[in-house]
Amino acid sequence: MKRIFLLLFLVSINSIAQKKVQVDLSNPNATIYTHLYFLQPDSYEPEKAAVTIQGYSGEEAIDKAIKLKQILDGKGLFVDFSKIPNDHDFNDTIGYSKSYKYTLFPVRMPLISVEKVGNKWLYAQETVRSIDAMYNEVFPWYVQKLQKIIPAIGHQKLFGVEIWQIIALLILLTIAFVLFYVIKKIAFSLLQKIQYKITHSKNDEVNKVLKKLSRPISLLIAFAFFESVFPSLLFGLDTNKWVFLSLNIATTVFWIYVFLKLVQVTMRIYAEFAERTHGKLDDQLVPILHNFLTGVVVFLGILKLLTLFGVNVATVIAGASIGGIAVALASQDTVKNLIGTFMIFLDKPFHIGDWIEADNVIGTVEEVGFRSTRVRAADTSVYQIPNSKLSEIVINNKGLRLYRRYRTDLGIRYDTPPILIEAFVKGVKEIIIAHPETKSDAYNVEFNGFGDSALLIMVNVYFKSLEWDVEQSSKHRLHMAIVKMAAALGVEFAFPSTTLMIEQFPEKKSIDLKYNTTQKSIEKAIKNVIDDFSQSSTE
Repeated sequence: MKRIFLLLFLVSINSIAQKKVQVDLSNPNATIYTHLYFLQPDSYEPEKAAVTIQGYSGEEAIDKAIKLKQILDGKGLFVDFSKIPNDHDFNDTIGYSKSYKYTLFPVRMPLISVEKVGNKWLYAQETVRSIDAMYNEVFPWYVQKLQKIIPAIGHQKLFGVEIWQIIALLILLTIAFVLFYVIKKIAFSLLQKIQYKITHSKNDEVNKVLKKLSRPISLLIAFAFFESVFPSLLFGLDTNKWVFLSLNIATTVFWIYVFLKLVQVTMRIYAEFAERTHGKLDDQLVPILHNFLTGVVVFLGILKLLTLFGVNVATVIAGASIGGIAVALASQDTVKNLIGTFMIFLDKPFHIGDWIEADNVIGTVEEVGFRSTRVRAADTSVYQIPNSKLSEIVINNKGLRLYRRYRTDLGIRYDTPPILIEAFVKGVKEIIIAHPETKSDAYNVEFNGFGDSALLIMVNVYFKSLEWDVEQSSKHRLHMAIVKMAAALGVEFAFPSTTLMIEQFPEKKSIDLKYNTTQKSIEKAIKNVIDDFSQSSTE
């Protein structure tokens, strides 16, 4: 009885084992598993693996099935069956058209895919047509010739690796190193020529960055050469998998480094260009753009690294999008300020150093940041204005004025003789003409009214400089020249006063001033003051 149970148990085990190795083309997972399983050393039945090849049969189908597996092994592409769909009606589609197709490695080998043909899943026609071309690309023509000329001793193993593979690997590393050294020199020379052609100048700082940039570029080319030749050494799948993973990680890291250096070079060139422009807002844009582009490069680089470790980027981006929406809703003011920042840089309503009036804020723009703009008032206090608000309110930009207008009224005594009034007005006009910081073709000096205690002389001038401190210095020189002119002519400035008229008061004399109104003395006084002012202006 025990023997019967034992026999039944062995039969059941054998039947289960037979089921596991049966050809199954019912879904993408089963088809790919059938192809690879029957080409393993311990389950090698190539005629069963060949049934997955569409459009071929017999020896041709076997040859293509074997080549396809060798392509996957040579590229170090490890198939993770847990991620391959096992749905008979798997539909990889966008829109309304159905496409019963599955691609194994969309990024690295997009040509390898399976598709539904009737009730079976087979390797796609496009894949089958491309097998020979892909095989020749992974294993060039010299591989077979190399296999023929290798002596028997070369196939002996050392540490589990054939001797010819070790020697070939050393030769490949040497060639890659020489290629790296040569390309580095060429890349640095080309980058210098491109930089000089763009900027028409040589910059030591940019040259240092270009020198650092030439190294990863040459390394990337050397890696590409190594990656293209390494499959020819015919290492196993496990070795190729880790070698290509390491190469892809190193390549991605170097690409991140290259783009970071490109951002640095671009920002240095843009900074030189911004320094040549009149406005300083472009200078403020340099660090903001540098930080933004650096963040983009690092973010995309991290996404690429995640794909190398099998992480689904679409899932990451979807999660980041959902998280971004949540953050945006929680920080609407910050998002509004960021949009306001971009609007300020696009519209350029002011530049760094401009004197602006925005609502109740009056001062000089010192810095435009991601969130707010810093304005320093005349009393040296600092206003932080949110960019969202600043992009919406009315801004009076004093820094965009063509000239700085200055207007004042000079009050002289009521008893000033008319001839001295005319002389004083003429003298002030000549001072404005002689002043190097005023517009000599746009000014007004006129006797324009009668004040409570003085005759009013209007002075309206325009200063050429737009800087506040230069304007104050120009005012000082103008005022001093006017005071000297009044003193030379004997013209007195009035001050608030009340005159009490007494018809008869014994032994009291009039307080009227004695004015010198001779034409000769007037002209001499005006000439002396103007000559003195002109001389002081040229010193």
